Amino acid sequence: MAEAWWNDTLIARSDDIVTVEGNAYFPIAAVTPGVLQVSTTTSVCPWKGTASYYSIEANGAENRDAVWYYPEPKDAAKEIKDRVAFWKGVEVR
Repeated sequence: MAEAWWNDTLIARSDDIVTVEGNAYFPIAAVTPGVLQVSTTTSVCPWKGTASYYSIEANGAENRDAVWYYPEPKDAAKEIKDRVAFWKGVEVR
């Protein structure tokens, strides 16, 4: 079972993890309800596609753009569809 934690808050928990380039992608359904806030930030990966971001709000603090996902991943990355990954101090264990 993998868990993602930030600011003493459980952000996600799942035993269905896909690892790509060292990043653990959790099913979006495994994320704790209410902690993700939509962001307008995007970035582009040449082989995965265009990433979108969420910010985390937990225990009165915000971690801006700490979660990314690919709404429409390219075929080479189709296994990360409907999944999110974490960075910016989010601890995956």
